[in-house]
Amino acid sequence: CIPTMGTAAHSFTLLHDSEEAAFAAQVAALGPGTTLLVDTYDIERGVEAAVRVAGPRLGAVRIDSGDLPVVVAQVRAQLDALGATNTRITVTNDLDEYAIAALRGAPVDSYGVGTAVVTGSGHPAAGMVFKLVARQGADGTWIGVGKTSEGKATIGGRKIPVRRLSGGRAVEETVYVDEPAADVEGRVLDTVYIEGGAYVPDHLGAAGVAAAREHHRAAVAELPPDALRLSRGDAAIPTVYV
Repeated sequence: CIPTMGTAAHSFTLLHDSEEAAFAAQVAALGPGTTLLVDTYDIERGVEAAVRVAGPRLGAVRIDSGDLPVVVAQVRAQLDALGATNTRITVTNDLDEYAIAALRGAPVDSYGVGTAVVTGSGHPAAGMVFKLVARQGADGTWIGVGKTSEGKATIGGRKIPVRRLSGGRAVEETVYVDEPAADVEGRVLDTVYIEGGAYVPDHLGAAGVAAAREHHRAAVAELPPDALRLSRGDAAIPTVYV
């Protein structure tokens, strides 16, 4: 059989009041031999909290951002200084065979590869990843949460995206955080699929498929020519947060 292993997601950390509280919950459930994700906010402070919660017998830490060859070396030195000399280091972050080869000289113990395994290296892939941006507090109010890790920071708060058009072409996507303005101009991109715990009938069956195809056709027709290029470049449709 193939042995399995895993770790927590950034959303798990964001659901807690603090990174240390998230680590404590994970260690309480899985023991100190678990793998703690230390880069939701700040890697150095995350490593300190991980060892403080799990102790020097912490199984592993996972790093998912930053300049990995440099960061891994720093984390290894920090773990050793904290007495966690047997704690392993796992790295992720859109790895493929080339990224792994570049880490050959770094003190990495294991690699987590996702997208490149599913799609095959060299083929385009949509990097769609769930990002938690808000959670409900004990009183039911929504609290915005976001990552602050290097190169992967996210903007907290519930989002209402609106696409502005000019002459039938998309010229801007305005993202309202928490609440939209009263005089929103453009097409709201949010779609309700589940309401009151039940699927919205308009999206079901053959009629739902036909509606999805028509929506796709219309949405593609709105795109400016730059959106259809194959090479990387600036965003074809600028995004503005309000």
